[in-house]
Amino acid sequence: MSFLLSLENSAFGTWVRESKSLWAYPTILFLHTVGLGFLVGLNAAIDLRILGVARKVPLAPMEKFFKIMWAAFWVNALSGIALLIADATTKLANPVFYIKMSFVALAMMNMIALRRRLFRGTSIDVARFGRALAITSLIFWGGAITAGRLMAYFGPVSGAPGLENRIPSG
Repeated sequence: MSFLLSLENSAFGTWVRESKSLWAYPTILFLHTVGLGFLVGLNAAIDLRILGVARKVPLAPMEKFFKIMWAAFWVNALSGIALLIADATTKLANPVFYIKMSFVALAMMNMIALRRRLFRGTSIDVARFGRALAITSLIFWGGAITAGRLMAYFGPVSGAPGLENRIPSG
């Protein structure tokens, strides 16, 4: 716990959390959101195409999206680390954070499998694994986004207020 406190109380953590500058928390959160939009948005476009939406759009050229998705992942990873440092003791004590990170890890492994099976594999791989990978991708990213949003409502196990104390009344 002292390591987490030292992260949180570092000059960087304090700057992210307390600075009035637009370059601190607002910009980092904006980058996290934009990265998520590109990563999940492009992934969902590929998933939906695999599932039969926009059948006239060829799937093969969509492989180019993977470069953008990886760049977006790294934007998210770096901005997420910055946001984590600013509030390490709270976020790392929150079980929902670990659910979110599990979904992110599963979604990224799924993204790698999707590329290998569908864009580097055979037509048998597309028929055999394509739909399953597309469906699980949508589920994993949906889970990651939902857990990320729920972190604001469910605090650490150590007695932080739960959902009932965080929803404004009236």
